[in-house]
Amino acid sequence: MRYNLEQECQKPQTHEQPEVMSNGIRLHVVTDGPEDGPPVLLLHGFPEFWYGWRHQIPALAAAGYRVIAPDMRGYNKSDKPKGLQSYTLDVLAADIAGLIDALGYEQVRLVGHDWGGAVAWVVAFLYPERIKKLAILNSAQPWVLERAARKNPEQRRRSWYILFFQLPLIPELALGWGNWNTTLRVLKRSGLDQTFSPEDLEAYRASYQERGTMTAMLNYYRSAPRSKLDIKTRRVPMPVQVIWGKQDVALTEGLAEASLKYTTDGSVTFIDEATHWVQHDAPEQVNQILLDFFQD
Repeated sequence: MRYNLEQECQKPQTHEQPEVMSNGIRLHVVTDGPEDGPPVLLLHGFPEFWYGWRHQIPALAAAGYRVIAPDMRGYNKSDKPKGLQSYTLDVLAADIAGLIDALGYEQVRLVGHDWGGAVAWVVAFLYPERIKKLAILNSAQPWVLERAARKNPEQRRRSWYILFFQLPLIPELALGWGNWNTTLRVLKRSGLDQTFSPEDLEAYRASYQERGTMTAMLNYYRSAPRSKLDIKTRRVPMPVQVIWGKQDVALTEGLAEASLKYTTDGSVTFIDEATHWVQHDAPEQVNQILLDFFQD
């Protein structure tokens, strides 16, 4: 299935559903595409929000899919419950299962990037019957990343920021310095020159200004050691497509193929010139991979 690149580059004509209740919290959700189209659920990562799928939403909608892009718990306009236990992987996965229920779907095609990818992996492990196909963008299976951060010197070097994020208050102060300029500078420097436009960065800045957002986002990292999931030896049964930008400054490319060991039907596509922000760097290529993968 081919799509119109000119349409893909248009700003998404999304519709907001600000009151979708799931797992006891309110998730802010945007949607696009025909209401009776096959559902595709997009999970963003840190430090983005639904807008991180701005290049994918119009392409998927134009192809006839019903696109659902929530702000994950703690981000942008979604609820931000307090306490580290509110951000463990099992809780985050339950949010997504609950969202699928709330929207009235039996199954979805699930796509996740970065932290959204980690949550998508866990949804696929805990609720496999809800996922028709799983696409992962620059995000390792959680146990694979945990093990690599302990045993692989290069990944341990790249994961230094995770240890920094465990500190109380200091990361919030550092990332929020100068009206969030530190966070925006990190985003800009970790991508290609064209990855984030000035307009994009201002959209992210506005999302960080929602009260309690930065602490909630950091709680994903702080809660990770508290997530007790038995996923070390289990495999997900649905087809899995991993898409990986090889210029990722945070994750080694070996994590992609290592994660496939936890699938029964998985493949990986590397994009040589793309960074961690693969869906921004190579939107046309990513969109085509997704559309080809989603075809029955």
